[in-house]
Amino acid sequence: MHRRDFLQAGLGASIAVIGCTPPDTIPKPVTAQTPPPVPKAEPPAPTPAKITYFAKFGIDAAMLSQTLTAALSKGGDYADVFIQHKVSRVMALEDGEVNRAYASVELGAGVRVVKGDQTGYAYTEDLTLDALTNAAKTAAAIADGPATPGPQSFRADPGPAGAFPDRYRLVRPWEEVKPAEKLPLLTSLNERTYKVDNRIKKVSLNLSDEYGAVLIADSLGRLVEDLQPMTYLGLSCVAEDKGQRQQNGYAVAGRQGFDFYNDERMGRLVREAVARTTILFEAAQPPAGEMQVVMAAGASGILLHEAMGHGMEADFNRKNISIYSDKIGKPVANSAVTIIDDGTRMGDRGAINVDDEGNVAQKTTLVEKGILATYLHDSISAKHYKLQTTGSGRRESYKFAPLPRMRSTYMANGPSKKEEIIASVKKGIYCSNFTNGQVKIGAGDFTFYVKNGYLIEDGKLTRPITDVNIIGNGPKVLEKVDMVADDLAFDEGGWNCGKDGQSVPVSLGMPTVRVAQITVGGKKA
Repeated sequence: MHRRDFLQAGLGASIAVIGCTPPDTIPKPVTAQTPPPVPKAEPPAPTPAKITYFAKFGIDAAMLSQTLTAALSKGGDYADVFIQHKVSRVMALEDGEVNRAYASVELGAGVRVVKGDQTGYAYTEDLTLDALTNAAKTAAAIADGPATPGPQSFRADPGPAGAFPDRYRLVRPWEEVKPAEKLPLLTSLNERTYKVDNRIKKVSLNLSDEYGAVLIADSLGRLVEDLQPMTYLGLSCVAEDKGQRQQNGYAVAGRQGFDFYNDERMGRLVREAVARTTILFEAAQPPAGEMQVVMAAGASGILLHEAMGHGMEADFNRKNISIYSDKIGKPVANSAVTIIDDGTRMGDRGAINVDDEGNVAQKTTLVEKGILATYLHDSISAKHYKLQTTGSGRRESYKFAPLPRMRSTYMANGPSKKEEIIASVKKGIYCSNFTNGQVKIGAGDFTFYVKNGYLIEDGKLTRPITDVNIIGNGPKVLEKVDMVADDLAFDEGGWNCGKDGQSVPVSLGMPTVRVAQITVGGKKA
């Protein structure tokens, strides 16, 4: 709940008489008095919340009120209801033919009850009042105290900016796009890919879209609905040359509509998929050992996300799991390093209007000029730290309670140039495309697999490399970032972030950076 403080100021006045006036008009002496109190301005009346999308499922304010009353029947401090409807559709093309096409539907509600630092949670796929109140009573078992009533009415909470954000409005909603419109797009991409290089022997395409909405209502009387589109298109190809066989691909994704797949973007999809595959015929493993590593702009943000970003999520710090638990206000990186997690980028895969607790998403600076500024907070961690939430409470679906999660995590531009960074390295590697990785959240120990990159020799990119592992510790690597370029780029692929068994869509980005030292696992020198 947002507080608004009103400052009232009383103005006193004094009168001085100067010059000559007729006797009967001379003012009488004024005795100083306390001015009358200024009437207090009444805060604007809250805007009543309207249920629009979920009204077709029979959801109304009375039902939500009764559900929250049941959730608070054992004396919980706070309760909320999260209702979700999502339709996911997939069409896949392989060997020029549709080999997979299906749709799936999710519909259900989760009820959360918070008592202190404990959370009770239950969900149901039945949206009747009986099912919702039964789930609420199950979640309420976490508490043991006198009952409190749920809100009798609900209001819209637009957040600090005073207007509900609109970060992914579509020209045309996905539910209007028919399969017959998608097939020509896939067929065209299939044909274009084969024409780029005669070594391409197999092309696979996967197009998915989602449409639906979420509703969050809580015991503070807030209610919000948010329509949440998503789409993804991946192109994978197999190439053969002189008995060798290589495979790679490229993808684009976002909270976008069908018009997202314009000719310019589709041209890039094809070119990148083919180039990343065919370069592997020339690639070899680099020497192993400790060396300087240059992370390319864009996809290298996965290292920032996994090896460092998770350690800045507040629940890990509240539980003293993260290495950053005692680092607020302290240097954790070079002064050229600023790290941001942002839910506000228009149409971004990681963009959200509100988080899954109903809080308006924000742009959060985690590290500012090398100093750890804050963590990513949901409502529980924000209460613990006596701070405002950062709008980072996210969940995979109605089956899960929210956790502090990243949205779009990136490093801001620095003062250097990409060419200057590469020229500064006598012997090292340049990493441009990552695939699998493993990270120990908290400590930040990681292993990442580099699919595409180059050897750097005497300040120049030379031989392509592949099948490279880089091994290290995220917080220590962050400390060793000693050059940051001004070429920030966001990876446009379809990243998902996993945590505690939940997966959520995210985005990531990075400018070109130099790390003074990382362990590279390749061939022995």
